[in-house]
Amino acid sequence: MAKDALITPEKEPELEAGMLKPETGNQKPETVRRSPWLWVPSLYFAEGIPYVIVMMVSVVMYKRLGISNTDIALYTSWLYLPWVIKPLWSPFVEMIRTKRFWIVAMQVLIGASLALMALAVPGPGFFRWTLAVFWLLAFSSATHDVAADGFYMLGLPQYQQAAFIGVRTIFYRVAMIAAQGGLVVLAGQLEPSLGIPQAWAVILWLTAVVFAAASLYHFFILPYPPADRPAGQGGRENLAAGYFRSISAFFRRKDILAVLAFLLLYRFAEAQLVKMVAPFLLDPAGKGGLGLTTGEVGLIYGTVGLIAMMAGGLIGGYVISRKGLKFWVWIMVFVMHLPDLVFVYLSFALPQDMKLIASLVAVEQFGYGFGFSAYAVFMLMVAEGEYKTVHYALATGFMALGMMIPGMFSGWIQEQVGYRNLFLWIMLSTIPGFIVPALVRIDPEYGRKGRRD
Repeated sequence: MAKDALITPEKEPELEAGMLKPETGNQKPETVRRSPWLWVPSLYFAEGIPYVIVMMVSVVMYKRLGISNTDIALYTSWLYLPWVIKPLWSPFVEMIRTKRFWIVAMQVLIGASLALMALAVPGPGFFRWTLAVFWLLAFSSATHDVAADGFYMLGLPQYQQAAFIGVRTIFYRVAMIAAQGGLVVLAGQLEPSLGIPQAWAVILWLTAVVFAAASLYHFFILPYPPADRPAGQGGRENLAAGYFRSISAFFRRKDILAVLAFLLLYRFAEAQLVKMVAPFLLDPAGKGGLGLTTGEVGLIYGTVGLIAMMAGGLIGGYVISRKGLKFWVWIMVFVMHLPDLVFVYLSFALPQDMKLIASLVAVEQFGYGFGFSAYAVFMLMVAEGEYKTVHYALATGFMALGMMIPGMFSGWIQEQVGYRNLFLWIMLSTIPGFIVPALVRIDPEYGRKGRRD
């Protein structure tokens, strides 16, 4: 019997969603039902944890370990580099082994990196050694992102990709709450009894165990989308030709300059803000900050704020799936950027009311989550085509570059002009975010449920 004859009409929706395990050799047809709810949430939870630790938790950890704002912003911003240059090796993830393989392998390596960092934190020269391990963790995480995002696009039809933007964003934010909120709060509780270095070592050990469990879970649970196979198999093209062909196809777009402007500048203000929020909350009033404890920062910024961001992301993904990206993009631009004003107020008023601080941070984070939905769907749109995984990796690489460069000098600006003037500058920095949406062309139906793939 021909292979295609084994796929009956009633199985086609499952095949499209990646819920059939492909047949090999003389195996009997095997239906492996994998609802997206079984793997999309856990996959993006696992994608979020290492990124948050590298980009955000590291800021709090180094601040508590006595590193200056200038060094924190400079060196942790450099850690964006693996996400910037991941398109250089993303074609090999496309062409060598399956994305399922890469997901599980990188989760094992991420867990090992976290264990190494736990050993380095309490020792002498911790800043040098932890930065080195952060680089290993960052490269592993960036490679995991390439595979996971490619797997997402192969495992779901386009309308479900748009509909699940909110779901994947929520669980990415759950990871942020678990790391930036839960882990930071726990570190704050452990610091008085264990000391700061040992408290953070315990946190890193716990996270390493979580990743060991995640790799085992995904080894058994991830589905087998029929399209998840090496792109260069069958002798169609050699690796070098496939590498350059996949990358050049992205840059041959007629609208490439507008696309790059959007990817680089839409979050120009947020790139600076995100590096300085935790130091602002932790620094005492004498230095222009709010003087919160580690645990309070974990609760307000890492928990309340992130829940608000999750709500914004979920609502953003849902409304785009109803009326499409083009209808919502300008509303999302305003909702994302205007709430940055709350930090201008906080830096001038320096309130001590925890409920007020938490409420204002929640407003800003909700706006960011809602506005980022437009950015996330835009990246899916520009990745459509033959090389989805590579082109999505290129888009996220430029996204990381747009976060890396502004973030690098934000700490230096703060130490030169103070928090008040820094936040005023950040408001001026929102201007590019209002310009770039006018430069790009968006299909009015893109992202809308019911659009034909």
